[in-house]
Amino acid sequence: MSKKVASNKKTGVKTKLKLEPHQIILRPLVTEKGVYQSEVANHYAFEVNPLATKTEIKQAVQQLFDVEVGKVATQNRKGKARRYRQGIGHTKGMKKAIVRVKGDGRIDFV
Repeated sequence: MSKKVASNKKTGVKTKLKLEPHQIILRPLVTEKGVYQSEVANHYAFEVNPLATKTEIKQAVQQLFDVEVGKVATQNRKGKARRYRQGIGHTKGMKKAIVRVKGDGRIDFV
């Protein structure tokens, strides 16, 4: 996986990688809790790229789903320990974003 910040060896200037909207939003998280939140509070949950910031997530959702985004909350979720035949392993961690859509905007995952 590439690093979050790349630096130029000669100048030492640090630059952030530019991600496309389809690289930022990896997949929607469709769970019972998420469906309830989308119906009641107009909040939608997505698994996002760990390198993405809140403003990048907001812009990506607005471009991909053509809705007006009000607020973005993010969580870094750790992977859980799991037992396997040979010993102990881990599931992968992820970054989760909960996006609030303004007004009567709706996102359909169909």
